[in-house]
Amino acid sequence: MLRSAISFLFVLLFLASLPGILAQETADATIVVKGSTIIAETDHNFICATIDWWPHDKCNYNQCPWGESSILNLDLSHPSLANAIQAFNPLRIRIGGSLQDQVVYNVGSLNSPCQPFQKKSDGLFGFSMGCLNMDRWDEINHLFNKTGAIMTFGLNALYGRHQIRKGVWGGAWDSINAQDFIEYTISKGYEIDSWEFGNELSGSGVGASVNAEQYGKDLINLKAIINKLYKKSDSRPLLLAPGGFYNQDWYAKLLQVSGTDVVNVITHHIYNLGPGVDPHLVNKILDPHYLSQISGTFRDLELNIQKNGPWASAWVGESGGAYNSGGRLVSNTFVNSFWYLDQLGMASKYNTRAYCRQTLIGGNYGLLNLTTFVPNPDFYSALLWHRLMGKSVLTVDSDASPFLRVYAHCSKGRAGITLLLINLSNQTDFRITVQNDININVRRGEQTIQRKGSFIHGLKRTVSWVGRRASDITTMREEYRLTPMDGQIRSQTMVLNGTPLELTENGDIPALDPVLVDVESPISVAPLSIAFVALPHFEAAACV
Repeated sequence: MLRSAISFLFVLLFLASLPGILAQETADATIVVKGSTIIAETDHNFICATIDWWPHDKCNYNQCPWGESSILNLDLSHPSLANAIQAFNPLRIRIGGSLQDQVVYNVGSLNSPCQPFQKKSDGLFGFSMGCLNMDRWDEINHLFNKTGAIMTFGLNALYGRHQIRKGVWGGAWDSINAQDFIEYTISKGYEIDSWEFGNELSGSGVGASVNAEQYGKDLINLKAIINKLYKKSDSRPLLLAPGGFYNQDWYAKLLQVSGTDVVNVITHHIYNLGPGVDPHLVNKILDPHYLSQISGTFRDLELNIQKNGPWASAWVGESGGAYNSGGRLVSNTFVNSFWYLDQLGMASKYNTRAYCRQTLIGGNYGLLNLTTFVPNPDFYSALLWHRLMGKSVLTVDSDASPFLRVYAHCSKGRAGITLLLINLSNQTDFRITVQNDININVRRGEQTIQRKGSFIHGLKRTVSWVGRRASDITTMREEYRLTPMDGQIRSQTMVLNGTPLELTENGDIPALDPVLVDVESPISVAPLSIAFVALPHFEAAACV
């Protein structure tokens, strides 16, 4: 009787799972990596994260997700914070955000009291002016020096201006407080990689705007100050601007007015998922057509720089996906890595040199948990990119559906290439064959490739992809498979190769070890999963 009951139960469980089994399908796909030519380049330290100014009472949608994450009150001594930063060795960090244009620096000739941000109904973004004390600045620099972090600091670009009408500010920038602050910074020997001028004042602005011509003149002034103050220094910080949303005419005018070699980096912000309260955030993230729409912004900025400021490069200075503090239980979960990693891959293809994620900590989109400082899934996505993806970007052709997103870079710090494979489909398991553009089959060593698709039709040559016979070397690839805990895409725990990523007993970042796979086997990317695949013996002339 017991055996019959168990058998019956087994049948019921099998029948219950049958729809899922039948719904899942396997699709063969071929990708061809063009390893002979670099199409774009990033900076060696492409990954960047932000620390904002928002106080604890910054709220959206009846949520106040900022806590004690402001650069003014963040617990800089928390060991998990230092461990998280040091894991990147180094991490680029941008200090800035909406309130930076209301910050004064308590140094030099400042004749106003140094007060913290307070709620103010008629203030910009609903807050009063705020202030950075130099003892706090010392503490911040101590953390950066200890962890090796690379600092970008956003300066107040509204100081000294006046409001002409709602949302529009005029007059020349008063540089005296910023100059005193920079002088203090130099006197203390603090290393600043770059100074950024203003936050979201471009075009029609967010809360406030400044016309491009005046902004360009103010940048000339700031550049002269930097050159003067750093005259005796071995190196000079870069000058970044404008840290706003891309407006083609405004950005073009800024470059034309400021002129040659004034602005080193043109920064822009991206929040292409819309408001954090949008109930369709997950659907947007998993829609390849929606994700691709922002590529036009990357392309247009690249062309604008080529035409009007070829001396400058492009950064994404701030990007959190969903604005107004991000999406609760979306931006800090596994599903957000589909958007985030796709953004990194896409931005790289358009010569974006750095990509600053909003935020390192704070809001719903922090890479670290607001209270425990435990890494959220996107932290590990960023760390894997930083360790695996080199600065040289390669072209990839694919015959897969748009739900398989594919990016390829030269590997970081070693030979070969690394692929980023993102499967947005909830039912298709992609089985992937990788080929070289010189007609090389990664799976079989020496063999003439035959496959459908016009972009390699008719290729005849046969070349060993490793540059020697398969018997001469063990050809293994490294795979880093990312999935959510228990298959729940809104899980806050990421799983690497079947192992949940959790801090060690000592609070250290866990090891991110790959599994080694015989290169002759196809690459399988399960539904709603992500994989980094390193091919150390892939022959790519551009990566030598």
